[in-house]
Amino acid sequence: MTPDLALPSSLLEALGRTRRLVVLTGAGTSAESGVPVFRGGGGLWEGFRPEDLATPEAFARDPVRVWRWYRWRLERVQAAEPHAGHRALARLEASNRLRACTLVTQNVDGLHQRAGSRLVLELHGNITRSRCTSGCGVARPAETVDPERAECPCGSGMLRPDVVWFGESLDPGVLGQASLRIEEADMVWVVGTSALVHPAAGLPGIALQRGIPVVEVNPERTPLSGAVPYSLRRTAAEGVPALVEGILGPRTNSF
Repeated sequence: MTPDLALPSSLLEALGRTRRLVVLTGAGTSAESGVPVFRGGGGLWEGFRPEDLATPEAFARDPVRVWRWYRWRLERVQAAEPHAGHRALARLEASNRLRACTLVTQNVDGLHQRAGSRLVLELHGNITRSRCTSGCGVARPAETVDPERAECPCGSGMLRPDVVWFGESLDPGVLGQASLRIEEADMVWVVGTSALVHPAAGLPGIALQRGIPVVEVNPERTPLSGAVPYSLRRTAAEGVPALVEGILGPRTNSF
C-alpha cells in the first residue's frame, strides 16, 4: 500500500468485489506531470487568456495565433511524462483482473495512452491531433501542421486542433459511451477533477443515482466530496496506486 495511506476496510472490500471500473480523470491528474492547468493563475499567453483563444470565433479571426498557442501547449505536453497514477491505471488494465476498465478523461494530452492504457474515452479531444473544420475526415498529427499554412488538403476547410472549444458540444457518441460505461460499472473513481465543468461533472451523479460506489481522489475538497462515500485527500500519483493495489494486491520486487 502507498505509504501513509491506509484505505478503509469497507473500501477494500468494495475494491475486491469490483469487476467493472470506470475512472474519470481531470486536469489535476495531468498537472502532476507538469502539464499547465488551463485555468488559474499564470494563464496568460502573450496577453491573451486561454478563454479568448480556445473558441471557434478566435480561430476564424486569427488561425495563426491560435495554432501558435496550441503548438506552445503541445511542446509542454510532449515534455511531460506519465506519473505513478497513470502507470498504475495502465497496469490495472493490462492485468485483465477486471472485466472492464474504462478511462474517461477530460484531459487532452494523451498521457494515459503514453502510460499504456488502451481503453480511453477522450471527452475533450486530443491536442496531439488535428482535424478539418469542414468535417471532411482528414486528420493530421498536430505537430505537422504549419501554423502559417493550415489549409486542409480537401480545399474546403482549415486544419484545427482536435479539441473541444468553448461554445462547442462534446461528441455525443463519446459522452454517451461514457455514460453507458458508468451505468454498467461496479465502482467509479473521480481523480484530479474539480467536478465543476459540465457535462463531465454530471457523470459521477449517474453512478450515485444508481447506488454505485464513487471514490474521489483529490488533494482539495470539491463540490463532489460531501456526496460520495469515499473521498481521499491525495494526489493522483499517491491515491490511484493505492486503489490499484487494493484490487491487484501490492507489487513485489523480483530479483
